[in-house]
Amino acid sequence: MLNRASLEGDVEARLRRLPIGHCLDLRTFKRNRSVCFHRTGADAYGVVEKGFHEESWEGLSLDEALRLLRTLLRREFPRSTKVRCYTLSSPDAADVNRMGHGAGRFGIAR
Repeated sequence: MLNRASLEGDVEARLRRLPIGHCLDLRTFKRNRSVCFHRTGADAYGVVEKGFHEESWEGLSLDEALRLLRTLLRREFPRSTKVRCYTLSSPDAADVNRMGHGAGRFGIAR
């Protein structure tokens, strides 16, 4: 779990190290809302939002993805002080309905 105050810096560092094809999944404490960043190229990211709104973006640079992160944090995590962060081996493993309690075994890269 990451503090919301330092989340942007932590996410930026994790996105820079993320291998191509893997994704970074940010969740609320209850795991019912998700923002998933997946790396599609050397400087290309896709973002999938599943929560209050359901949208997706493709072909974003790192700077554009981080700018979008700020907007999505206000929209999806308005009162959260802690955010769950999962590094997954594929964007398919980032299904909101599958990530219930004890679901840490679904595709998590260690």
